[in-house]
Amino acid sequence: MRKILLLSDTHGHIDEVILKYVDQADEVWHAGDIGNLAVTDTIKQHRPLRAVFGNIDDDKARIEFPLHNRFFCEGVDVWITHIGGYPEKYSPTIREQLRQNPPKLFICGHSHILKVIFDKKLNLLHMNPGAAGKSGFHQVRTMLRFVINGDNITDLEIVELGKK
Repeated sequence: MRKILLLSDTHGHIDEVILKYVDQADEVWHAGDIGNLAVTDTIKQHRPLRAVFGNIDDDKARIEFPLHNRFFCEGVDVWITHIGGYPEKYSPTIREQLRQNPPKLFICGHSHILKVIFDKKLNLLHMNPGAAGKSGFHQVRTMLRFVINGDNITDLEIVELGKK
């Protein structure tokens, strides 16, 4: 069993509220637009981190983190990327790959809009945790947390961090 904290679009922002949730997780996953490696360095001091770079990230982040991160967590095939779209409107750059080899859990960021949608056509769960940072058009900072136990994804919770 793994307790996962999922965040995205920090845009260089990390604070004690985020770290409180980091400390409650077994792993932290960041879906891009880190903004400053101080964010990921801080998270790594607390918990194991898996991350991808986003469109605003510099070459340091692009060297440290991949564009796509596909892995297994327990029995769940996970694919994290920053710009992925959502069911019926996946990004053209990955749409065919998703159709040919869909993961069980597809995660992206970029939109700053929290969404959790089950894609019946591809039999996958899509998650976008919204934005945990203070830059962007979103009004409320958000993250997601959930549990992976074997091949099950359970206990999904929206974490609201307050107004930006």
